[in-house]
Amino acid sequence: MNIISRGFRGRRQDGPPDRVPPGQYLTDDFPVLSAGPTPHTLLDEWTFDIRGGAAPMRFTWEELQALPSEEITKDIHCVTKWSKLDTVWRGISVDTLLDAVEHDAGYAVAFCDGGYTTNLPIEDLTDGKAWVAYEYDGEPLEAEHGGPARLLVPHLYFWKSAKWVRGLALRDEDEPGFWEQNGYHLRGDPWLEQRYWGD
Repeated sequence: MNIISRGFRGRRQDGPPDRVPPGQYLTDDFPVLSAGPTPHTLLDEWTFDIRGGAAPMRFTWEELQALPSEEITKDIHCVTKWSKLDTVWRGISVDTLLDAVEHDAGYAVAFCDGGYTTNLPIEDLTDGKAWVAYEYDGEPLEAEHGGPARLLVPHLYFWKSAKWVRGLALRDEDEPGFWEQNGYHLRGDPWLEQRYWGD
């Protein structure tokens, strides 16, 4: 199986060093890279689960939409070295979702349609750092970009912004996800170039 489903378009260009991390180049495109086929989940069958707390929670699509949302404008950085500036999203803060669950977990594993997972410290998901995003550039998020909803964690490499997200499993210890089990860094800070094991 070809693990990368589509390549890149556009030419490489430099960007402002205060916004483009080391080793990255700017693109105006929004490249699509996936580790498998694109899932298509009907909204009336979609749910978002938070597992592992004192009382696990489940949100339907309608319940998620009823929560306070916000518009987010952030730069994003892919481990394959492209960066895209001023991307505009709408979504629900992970803080809002975790407020509904009593827990003292230090980590979470995001799980998704298609079996993809990625691990994150809770501190990278809270204090206004992460969202469950369902719109991009004023439109419903397209399936190829992770719709109906994806995790958005823009301060980390973009593989941490898991596409087709369906929930968070709260953990006491770090548990590597799909790419992390295959050599990618456990955290993935683009400013520290944490691409692979040992970086």
